[in-house]
Amino acid sequence: MNKMIAFVLAASASALLAAAPAYAQDTSYKSLTDKATADYKQAKAACDAQSGNAKKVCVEEARVARAKADSDAVAQYRNTPRELTKARKDVANAEYDLAKAKCSDRTGADKTTCMNDAKAAKTAALADASTGAKAGTNVAQNPPAVAKENCDAMDATAKAACMTRNAAGSTKTAVADSVITTKIKADLVKDSTLKALDVHVETVNGVVMLSGFVPSQNEVQKAGDLARGVEGVKDVKNGLKVK
Repeated sequence: MNKMIAFVLAASASALLAAAPAYAQDTSYKSLTDKATADYKQAKAACDAQSGNAKKVCVEEARVARAKADSDAVAQYRNTPRELTKARKDVANAEYDLAKAKCSDRTGADKTTCMNDAKAAKTAALADASTGAKAGTNVAQNPPAVAKENCDAMDATAKAACMTRNAAGSTKTAVADSVITTKIKADLVKDSTLKALDVHVETVNGVVMLSGFVPSQNEVQKAGDLARGVEGVKDVKNGLKVK
């Protein structure tokens, strides 16, 4: 009887240990999304001090920050094509809503151009969201060849995104975007002066975009330099802001 009880307890312990990593992962994912929700509510509440379209822009900026934070959580803990695609599309839609809000202050042809550029950027971002997740994120070397798009008939914004995609597809030494993002995040964590900072990292066709808030301009510069030092990075758009 004692041997049987010991066997059952050992089997139960093994099952718990096997489930522990998944539980820890879910807990970490939830902590990030909970923080994103809390930060969003705080940022949105701060927008109440403004009025009119300025308030709308402020709220949309908070939504973009939340969408990016949620996307970051998915990339770290639920890295599947389906969830990555959804998260990236949520970011694209949030950025489109923000762009439209910013266009509202314009008039005439300037407003029309602004709206057209926003739509083109959204279209390109949605396309990148789908193809980026489906292409697979574990291949850092020799990615499959991608047929080049015809960029000539596109407007300025869409053409720039198209040309970037073509350039990324034509080089066999390109490093997968998610690999670049993961490497930069890891380097940020390793750096004792940067690991605790609220820095969001996103990579599209080798172009790294940094966003979030840091205590000083020194951290802005340091995070940008760190990102530029990662293999496969073609350019860094440093959107970090000093609190």
